[in-house]
Amino acid sequence: MKLISDYNKAFSNIINEMKTYLIDNDLKAMIVGVSGGIDSALTTALAHFVRKEIGVKVIARSITIESNKQDEIDRARRVGEAFADDFREVDLTEAYRAFLPKIVEDFDNQQENLKFKIRKGNIKARMRMIYLYDIAAKNSGLVLSTDNYTELLLGFWTLHGDVGDFGPIQQLWKTEVYELARYIAENKVENAQQSEALRKCIEAVPTDGLGITNSDLDQLGAASYKEVDQILMKYLYEGDKSLEKHPVIQRHLATTFKRNNPYNISRDKILK
Repeated sequence: MKLISDYNKAFSNIINEMKTYLIDNDLKAMIVGVSGGIDSALTTALAHFVRKEIGVKVIARSITIESNKQDEIDRARRVGEAFADDFREVDLTEAYRAFLPKIVEDFDNQQENLKFKIRKGNIKARMRMIYLYDIAAKNSGLVLSTDNYTELLLGFWTLHGDVGDFGPIQQLWKTEVYELARYIAENKVENAQQSEALRKCIEAVPTDGLGITNSDLDQLGAASYKEVDQILMKYLYEGDKSLEKHPVIQRHLATTFKRNNPYNISRDKILK
C-alpha cells in the first residue's frame, strides 16, 4: 500500500474534497465531536481550513460522560477554541446515569467487568452521536467522522455511534494522522494557539475516552501505533501469515462483522 510522501499535497487534496462535497450537497455546517485525541483534533483543524475558503462554519462539541479525564477535557477545549466557530462543552453524565438503568436489562445485577464496560462505552458513544446529529439537523450540516484507517481495520469504533457522514481521515493510517497533524502544526496554522492545540494532542496517550482501558494500546497488545500499523500492513499487504496469532490481527479478524455492517442478504440468494 502506498504511503503518504507529500503531506502538503495530501492536505490540499483533503481540503478540496471536503469543499466539493459540502458545496455539491449545499451543506451549511461541519459538526465535530472533539475528544481531546489526535483524530478529532486533526479533523477539526481540517474543517477550519475548509471554512476559511468557503465559509461553511465549524461547530465543535466536547461531550463528556462520566469517564472523561481532565487532561482530555482540557485538550478538547484547546482544539475547540482554536479551530471552531462555535464551541461548547456539554456534560451528559446526568442524562446518561438516568438513561442507563432504563435501557440496560437486569441493570441491578450487572457486574463491573470488561464486557459491561464495553457495553456502557457503546451507549456513551451512541448518546454523543445523537447529540451531534441533532446539531447537524438544526444547522443543515453534516457530522464529520473522526476515525482513521487503522481504527477501521481494528473495529475500533462503536457501530451506530462513532461513524459520521463524511470521513476526512478514514483512509489515513494512524501514523499518517500524526504526521499530517504535525505538518499542519508546523506549516499551516495561523497562531500559537492552534499549534499548541495540535501539539498537545500529538503528545497525548491515545484513549477511547469511554473508560474501558487506560490506553488504546492496552487493548491492542502493541507498544505503539507505529507497531500496530506495521503489523497490519505486513499481514494485509505483504501476506505475512506468521502474524495471524498476534492480538492486532486477531482483533482485525474478530471485527470483520463491523466492516460489513449491515449485512444484507443478497437479492440473488432471496430469489434463487
